[in-house]
Amino acid sequence: MATLSAPALEHIADLTVQVAQPLEAGTVAGLNSHGRRRIIPITGGTVSGPRLTGHVLPGGADFQLVVSETAADLDARYMIALDGPDFAGEHVFVQNRALRRGSAADIARLVRGEPVDPAAIYFRCVPTFEVSSPRLAWLTDSIFIGTGARFPDRVDMSFYRVC
Repeated sequence: MATLSAPALEHIADLTVQVAQPLEAGTVAGLNSHGRRRIIPITGGTVSGPRLTGHVLPGGADFQLVVSETAADLDARYMIALDGPDFAGEHVFVQNRALRRGSAADIARLVRGEPVDPAAIYFRCVPTFEVSSPRLAWLTDSIFIGTGARFPDRVDMSFYRVC
């Protein structure tokens, strides 16, 4: 078998997503889910980077399933409005699936809205995009990954295209 090259990463943007207080929906159990459901409203934010700039529109949410004392399955959905010379006025819908895990003590602090050193938390994501502009089709033609950090009032993330 031929030796295949490892993929490279192209940084496309950094996001700061402002969030409101979580809504606790309680413990759920069923065929496809088991854990504590939390919904975290997204109130706005910024997008800055070499490929995309703009802002996060209010109205999205992160639909979390806290599956254990140490891990959560995240599913954030929101819209960004782009600006800048290349994409001013364009909108991008983002669905960002993520895994966040850490020690039970650190995760408990995050859940209470307390600050935790981002280095103590594994937070990786796989954003996908929906676009209406042909000029943004490259967002649908590649795989993207990211890294993130949760703070009491926001989530910071960096998105990368897998080349």
